[in-house]
Amino acid sequence: MRIEEPTAAERTVARRAAEARATVPDLELTVAASGPVRTARLIHACALALIEHPRANAAYRDGRFELYARINVGVVIAAEGVYVIPTVFDANRKPVAELEKEIAELTEAAGADALTSAAFSGATFTVWNAAELGLAAASIPPVPPQAAALAAGTAALTLSCDHRILYGSRAADFLKTLAHHLDGHGV
Repeated sequence: MRIEEPTAAERTVARRAAEARATVPDLELTVAASGPVRTARLIHACALALIEHPRANAAYRDGRFELYARINVGVVIAAEGVYVIPTVFDANRKPVAELEKEIAELTEAAGADALTSAAFSGATFTVWNAAELGLAAASIPPVPPQAAALAAGTAALTLSCDHRILYGSRAADFLKTLAHHLDGHGV
C-alpha cells in the first residue's frame, strides 16, 4: 500500500464537496441534450436562462431567498489533476466570442497556477461541460450558497439544485428554457 498526501487544491475540493453534500438538500433533474456544445455557448445559454429564472441565480441563506442582480458563472476547469472553478463575471452581458476568449484565458491561467483568489469569488451559478471528457451524462453538486449547478454531457443536461429554493417544477422550467436557448431559439 502507498499513501499519498493530497495537495492543497485536492484538500479544498474534498472539503467543499463534503460541505455541499452535507448541508444542501439537493435535487437532480436531467433532460436529453442534442449533442456536445462548446463551453462558451453553454455559459451564454445558461446566462440567458438565468435571466428568465431568477431563483436559479440565487441562494438560500438564513431562511431567506437571495436573488442576485448579477449573473456570474463559475466554470469548471481541469488544472493540475483537480478541478478549479473560476468565475466569468456578468456572463449575460457578453457575446459568445468574448466568453470564448475569457474561458481560454482562465484555462491558461489555471494551467499556469496563476489564478488569483478574486477569480474564485462571486459565482452565482456553476457550469461543468463534462462533454469535453466524452461523458454522456454527469452531475455536479451546487456550490454553496448557489442555488444550482449544471453538468452538460454529450447526451444529457443535469441540473443539481438546492431544493430549499429551486423546487422541481421551477428547475424543470429552467432546463426547458436552457434547452430552448441551446437549440438556437433564443441565442
